[in-house]
Amino acid sequence: MSEAADGEVVINAEGDIVTTRRTVRDLAVAMGFGLTDVTRIVTAASELARNACKYAGGGVMRWRHVEDSGRTGIELQFIDHGPGIADVDLALQEGYSTGRGLGLGLPAARRLMDEMDIQSKAGAGTQITLKKWRPD
Repeated sequence: MSEAADGEVVINAEGDIVTTRRTVRDLAVAMGFGLTDVTRIVTAASELARNACKYAGGGVMRWRHVEDSGRTGIELQFIDHGPGIADVDLALQEGYSTGRGLGLGLPAARRLMDEMDIQSKAGAGTQITLKKWRPD
């Protein structure tokens, strides 16, 4: 794989969302994901990068190559120190939004990826971990 096995992108402005999308696309292609999965991974990453920028005032996306029981995949972590998500279950319902959005970002990211874990604490920020496994 020509891309680094792990790294991060700082997300503080709209332009960083574009950088996040490009980075994730390049990583997923280098890891051998097909076009459909690359699109899914990039879309999920874009939604979470936008959320970090819009609702938390910025954050960071970390990526790494993961392996488990013979499977190969990509893990993306979005970490911010914003206000946190008061009710994660409610935030995962389509149509729920604390802002002026459509409330589709978190539910869409969950659908597009194979695994999603959200750790959030009011006033202390949020960490969202996504995984996508490459079909072999």
